[in-house]
Amino acid sequence: MTTHSSTAPKIRVGIDFGTTNSVVVIADEQGNTHPAIFNFVDSPSSETCRTLLCLWLDQDGKKRVLQDAIGLDAIEAYLDDPAESRLIMSMKTYLAQGSFRETRVFSTTMTLQNLIARFLRSLMDKAGISPAQVSATIGRPVRFAGELADDELGVKRLKESFVEAGFAEPNVVLEPEGAGWRFMQRLDAPATVLVGDFGGGTSDFSVMRFDPQGSPRTVTLGHSGVGIAGDQFDFRIIDNVIAPALGRDTTYRVMGGQPLPVPIEWYASLGRWHRLSLMRTPQTLRNIEDVAKTASDPQKLRNLLRLIEDQEGQNLYRAIGQAKTDLSRQDSTVLRFTHKDLKIEQPITRADFENWIRPDLDKLAAAIDDALERTGLGTKGIDRVFLTGGTSFVPAVRQLFIDRFGADRVDSGSEFVSVAEGLALIEVENSATA
Repeated sequence: MTTHSSTAPKIRVGIDFGTTNSVVVIADEQGNTHPAIFNFVDSPSSETCRTLLCLWLDQDGKKRVLQDAIGLDAIEAYLDDPAESRLIMSMKTYLAQGSFRETRVFSTTMTLQNLIARFLRSLMDKAGISPAQVSATIGRPVRFAGELADDELGVKRLKESFVEAGFAEPNVVLEPEGAGWRFMQRLDAPATVLVGDFGGGTSDFSVMRFDPQGSPRTVTLGHSGVGIAGDQFDFRIIDNVIAPALGRDTTYRVMGGQPLPVPIEWYASLGRWHRLSLMRTPQTLRNIEDVAKTASDPQKLRNLLRLIEDQEGQNLYRAIGQAKTDLSRQDSTVLRFTHKDLKIEQPITRADFENWIRPDLDKLAAAIDDALERTGLGTKGIDRVFLTGGTSFVPAVRQLFIDRFGADRVDSGSEFVSVAEGLALIEVENSATA
């Protein structure tokens, strides 16, 4: 690990800048931590912030000035005037993609670092902290997203984004290492721990040796990662239950010709609630209405149209999330969602869900085995397993670890903030030894 200089600012934080959500945790010198609280219109007192940025131009005297909103407020700002605003999402996904260099936002050319820095400044503003006051340890995935990801480029851009936002150069740590430091607080003896960190877009695994009284207290022995996590599991439910109910499998005709499949991109956008919100543009709504006129099941397409027009994406995703949560606790559930003429009451068994996510489970299993192979330890060399992130609640995911290590070695906790908590603890450790 790198360390900060002796002039490091006094506010020590851990920041988990995520694909889907971001978290800031503040630590005092004794190692006590607490998450920053963010207040949004639809979600007051939240410990997490959706990683979304909306930009628009406002008149300030004679000049037009670029304004922004983040998190759930970004969605609201975009929907207020979609034609005159720009919604930026999944910024972390592009960090390691060399093909993404810059984009035009109104008349301004902005790099990816410019966009992320803008988000980070607003994030800290909502936390009530100036970046200039902060000494930060931040997380990075084991493997950045994308088939041709350049991990070195991803780390470089990540650091540059934080510096541009006004931070002193941050200490960068693998995200599962952050989660591991959080877990180390429970240990009273040396242990070799496999940490599984399940985010919205990626799942990362690290094998780490912890010695609470040693120096160093932590050593990373091996790691691996895969671009599959909770968002993919949600999409499996959408693909099998929601999309068919909204007309994905219907056809339509142009000028009385042969039946054509409805545009599949509409249903790809169902995979993320904020992408569904982006479909609320006059052109897209007209296209759906036109296709519905000659569709084999026009009512299903009109239900899709009303879902988008009435901004029901978040409510739909709450229903999907509730079904997934139910299936983590019981053998079956009923996914219920009603909006005007649309009524979905679809029974889902845990066996159904596990069958849908089987290809994803296989990739997770391969990544776990890869982490073990890199250490040469095998399953018997692992003393404890620590799982964090919402997807760790899914029984089939937990079973991957139980099958390898036994239930008595598998533990979890602080599923949504543990990475940032661990990063804050690392920041305290580094500050003490600087």
